[in-house]
Amino acid sequence: MVPALRYLGRVCGRARGGFPGGFSAACEPWLLCQGGRRASTSSFDVVIVGGGIVGLASARALILRHPALSIGVLEKEKDLAVHQTGHNSGVIHSGIYYKPESLKAKLCVQGSALIYEYCTQKGISYKQCGKLIVAVEQEEIPRLQALYERGLQNGVQGLRLIQQEDIKKKEPYCRGLMAIDCPYTGIVNYRQVALSFAQDFQEAGGSVLTNFEVEDIEMAKESPSRSEDGMKYPIIIRNTKGEEVRCQYVVTCAGLYSDRISELSGCNPNPRIVPFRGDYLILKPEKRYLVKGNIYPVPDSRFPFLGVHFTPRMDGSIWLGPNAVLAFKREGYRPFDFSARDIMDTIIKSGLIKLVFQNFSYGVNEMYKACFLSATVKHLQKFIPEITVSDILSQVTTTVAFAEVQLE
Repeated sequence: MVPALRYLGRVCGRARGGFPGGFSAACEPWLLCQGGRRASTSSFDVVIVGGGIVGLASARALILRHPALSIGVLEKEKDLAVHQTGHNSGVIHSGIYYKPESLKAKLCVQGSALIYEYCTQKGISYKQCGKLIVAVEQEEIPRLQALYERGLQNGVQGLRLIQQEDIKKKEPYCRGLMAIDCPYTGIVNYRQVALSFAQDFQEAGGSVLTNFEVEDIEMAKESPSRSEDGMKYPIIIRNTKGEEVRCQYVVTCAGLYSDRISELSGCNPNPRIVPFRGDYLILKPEKRYLVKGNIYPVPDSRFPFLGVHFTPRMDGSIWLGPNAVLAFKREGYRPFDFSARDIMDTIIKSGLIKLVFQNFSYGVNEMYKACFLSATVKHLQKFIPEITVSDILSQVTTTVAFAEVQLE
């Protein structure tokens, strides 16, 4: 009777093949206290699928809380944290955007404090450069004020509503009527954080298996021949090479493939993943003086993205963007990366059509900005009028984000 666990709010289900006696597992951490050290290099008490920052943070937390457990992390790439974790803007958000009392709000506020504490402890560089959320039109001010009240309800520290003169003190080249000053917003290299998590995990006795792309998860129907473990490790996880590991519990943290791995583990695949590519422009080095910290627009709650913003990076560069355009491949970091399976899944299995109709005008505008650099620069000039097309490097950094769309 061994449950397969689905991590981070997903529906808890059973590995394919079912449990003897029809046992239905609850997704509770205390279940992981059972079990002992592993019997062999291919058998674990707990296996975590996914070597990004979520999977590695989960592995680290589990092994530090339950050092008697044998825990393995499976990662399909040869290196850790190379997809979502290594393709993002690196912002440490303060928690202002989320609905009060929601899990997102609580985790973001608590998580930002914990990430600063962890980075300080480990000597990982970060910058608490702050953020301004700037209203440039009169009609944006009521939304800005409502966002400020939400931030206060969420317990975000240090928030201030500031006027034009104080905006200039924080960001001399930024224009705006009113802004929220978020002094505790920062930036960090999240891949560096994730690799530090991995080091902690391995030093505590955990194992990391790279080049292990999970293809199948099932319950064993009988004990493997000549196995001393018997049915102690009844869950079989196979990769694309036919290799397998066995375990008692599975935690899946598969990022852009979380719906597919969820389905493999016997859980509900909904909501489905719809991939979006975000294209960032890079400000020329000689123009970096124009931006000191993060500068964000007032978000429009009708749309699922935060809008084009100014983001300083740990290497000193300034990213401008992103836009948000539908990607033709889940891990497609270039405009013409393509996967027939990913496209078919997006069209047939997800709620893409509903998403398109709900955000049609926004989507058209994002496609236009993706095609014409001048359109993006025109939007940036609402905040910093001095920026011109000639101030932008021709190279574009791309990221992949995802929207989870409930299939109806």
